[in-house]
Amino acid sequence: MLQIVSFGEKSRFFSKPIKIDELRQAVYNRFGVKNTKDLEKSGAFNMATDGMDKLDFRLKSTWEMLYRKFVGIIPGEENQQGYGCINGINIFQYFKPWQVFGLDSKTAKKDDIKNAYYRLSKIYHPDNFNTGDRQIFERIDIMYKSIIAGL
Repeated sequence: MLQIVSFGEKSRFFSKPIKIDELRQAVYNRFGVKNTKDLEKSGAFNMATDGMDKLDFRLKSTWEMLYRKFVGIIPGEENQQGYGCINGINIFQYFKPWQVFGLDSKTAKKDDIKNAYYRLSKIYHPDNFNTGDRQIFERIDIMYKSIIAGL
């Protein structure tokens, strides 16, 4: 079942924030390196970040972005609420289509995916005057296409 969270207020997090050292270590582990210098030399990392803007490794926001993209959901950002959050996932920070659609990737059938997409589309389509939102709709559409392409 889909849980659609109303939008309007920004997401709030009430757990202890993750430290930059923990973010770094998780990214290092993901790419099998020991430090930032090795990370910058890693072929896998360079290929994964190809096309991204230059990364400033001094900033916590850089490490948060890398963690979100390559490791998973940052502790404390589970069950997010507010604008752009569907089923506890902020669709502007995370690309987690299965969770956003409320489906299990191992058991969902094509019709399940289509139905979940249509339910979300009805809510967020820009032509819906009450709840429509072009940015959210476009993200949902991209997620749908990525799931369908992978079948």
